[in-house]
Amino acid sequence: MGRPVPPACDGQLSSRAFRSPQPPNHPPWRTHFWGPVANWGLPLAALSDVFNKDEEYISGVMSPTLAVYSMIFMRFAWRVIPRNYLLFACHATNAAAQSVQEMRYINYWYFGGREKKHPELVAADAAKDASQEIKDAAALIKQDKFSAAGDDLKQAGKEALHAASAGAEAFSKKGQEVKAEVESKVQKEIDSLKK
Repeated sequence: MGRPVPPACDGQLSSRAFRSPQPPNHPPWRTHFWGPVANWGLPLAALSDVFNKDEEYISGVMSPTLAVYSMIFMRFAWRVIPRNYLLFACHATNAAAQSVQEMRYINYWYFGGREKKHPELVAADAAKDASQEIKDAAALIKQDKFSAAGDDLKQAGKEALHAASAGAEAFSKKGQEVKAEVESKVQKEIDSLKK
């Protein structure tokens, strides 16, 4: 028969090696401070990207992955004893920033943000599509399917002409804006050199 377990242990191991440590009063140079401080690089980079990066360069896979990662570690920071509020704030900020990045990505690629921001790319895509339709119609003509292909070719030609004119207009408008911007910068430089 084994040794009886003392009532104070309630069946748990009483060795110091197996007991949960009591939460010590950590000075600020310990891991509960410097770990989260070093981890602030993630949310600061995410916030920088929110305000400075074009939606074209947002990763549609990495942003939600980082958001989920931060949500998991928010729970860890909350459940650990003593609670690590600095780590919790760090991951809450990162989860929010990555969620904003993902919303920007979805808006840009799936809800018309790209078309609003770059109308010249839309016109170029339409011209490419119309060009492909013309090639397809020409292939039908070569196969002696004249009646349907002739109508398709006329329609595709009209669409290509419309897309090309829209693209040229968008490119010229953008070109004029860039030219005016460059001219104003050059004039400012000249004025600053004269002074």
